[in-house]
Amino acid sequence: MLKIEDLHVSIGEREVLRGINLHIKEGETFILFGPNGSGKTSLLMTLMGFSGYTVTGGKIIFRGVDITTAPMYERARMGIGMSFQRPPTIHGLKTRHLVQMCARGREIDPEALAARVNFVDFLDRDINSGFSGGEIKRSELLQLMAQKPSMVLFDEPESGVDLENMQLIGKMARRLLDGEVEPLPGLSMKAQKGKIRTSGLIITHTGYILDYINADRGQVLFNGHLCCEARPRDILEHIRSYGYQECIKCLNEPGGLQPL
Repeated sequence: MLKIEDLHVSIGEREVLRGINLHIKEGETFILFGPNGSGKTSLLMTLMGFSGYTVTGGKIIFRGVDITTAPMYERARMGIGMSFQRPPTIHGLKTRHLVQMCARGREIDPEALAARVNFVDFLDRDINSGFSGGEIKRSELLQLMAQKPSMVLFDEPESGVDLENMQLIGKMARRLLDGEVEPLPGLSMKAQKGKIRTSGLIITHTGYILDYINADRGQVLFNGHLCCEARPRDILEHIRSYGYQECIKCLNEPGGLQPL
């Protein structure tokens, strides 16, 4: 689904990603840990094609196509979706209209989709205007549900979310990744479960999202380098016990990529 090969990225004169190599298979969910300022959000913004993130080396290949220099709208049309940590407020654009635009001509029922994330009452409000942290995350999920991406990028889905909203967001994120958001005609939900899984790349600090999704692999991004590949829960427990100091040791060893 996604191949990142020796990716180097700079913001202005500062290099923020240094030789990233990462492969994510179709239907696989990958968890990315790392301290603040390590380059996690920069990686997602680069994959999505935001300006200001200059690729100085390497390639990004999505579903067999080199998208390293592709504009953002082409990446979205190809099937990459993103939930931002702090999405902007957009005055003058109703949530309902954005959800319909995300569907790109497919016939959808905005109310039915919004009901799944308890968001019907927000459809006719401006995008993120006066929304709480949990409401913003539910709005982001609603947009992704309408888009139906083949790969979704989550930038800290737990950020600014209380425990009640976390449960709803976590469950819907799992359904999105498992391909259970929109039923296929003629098939029960049980019969189609797992047939159209969405690939995922998820940034997390707290690890709360791991209580709701089935994560396959994980790594730590530290100082622009990937290191410490292991099972996501093992990485989380190690970080909780020892912090990120072990990552410094990994990076200083030959190869710079060692297991925990």
